[in-house]
Amino acid sequence: MALLVLDANVVIALLDDRDALHARAEDALDQASGHELVLPASAYAEVLVGAFRAVPDRVDEFDATLARVPVRIEPLSAAIARAAARMRASTSSLLLADALVLATASELGGSVLTADRRLSRHARVRYV
Repeated sequence: MALLVLDANVVIALLDDRDALHARAEDALDQASGHELVLPASAYAEVLVGAFRAVPDRVDEFDATLARVPVRIEPLSAAIARAAARMRASTSSLLLADALVLATASELGGSVLTADRRLSRHARVRYV
């Protein structure tokens, strides 16, 4: 089973049917059937910020939706942190949040599903 690491922008679009990328995120995940879906803990935190701002009393529903997808939350390990730091140090335009997603994919041997085309310079990337 191939591993697919989700960027926060994909999960945000998936969970908000008003998001411009919502339908594309749904289609991309439908096409990813059979893949193991992973959400880095850093991206999970990024997504939760918006959830807590929008509807703090419904964050548990958000988690239940992720569980139905199903998505595994990948903890930040020392190896992932080191790989992200290496990427971030060598590319000044790469944000730490993006480097953590890319490093998670790299360390786990997967590819990244994202809406951010800038990430293609750094990893195997699929777009929504």
